[in-house]
Amino acid sequence: MAVRAEALNAYRALLRATRKTFAGDSLMLTESASEVRKKFEDNRHVTSEPEIRKLLDDAREASHFITTMIVQAKLNSSGGYGNPSLSLSRSLDFSIYNF
Repeated sequence: MAVRAEALNAYRALLRATRKTFAGDSLMLTESASEVRKKFEDNRHVTSEPEIRKLLDDAREASHFITTMIVQAKLNSSGGYGNPSLSLSRSLDFSIYNF
């Protein structure tokens, strides 16, 4: 697959992961989409094949992490957030991924 197509697929996968994970949270949907776009734009100039492969791997790992490791809790009628053993973080830090 061409590198451009792979990058587009990775970009779309990240956006799908954030839409699924943050469904119903307009702030996180907006912020996460903005951050994903910024990271891809910041690396648009990269031409080195090994560096591009690393960035694509990082993007795929980020997508997997968002989909499987982030829990979006919902406020229940008693004023709590469902299962007390789950922690909710509204902070989305993509800086650990170099995509």
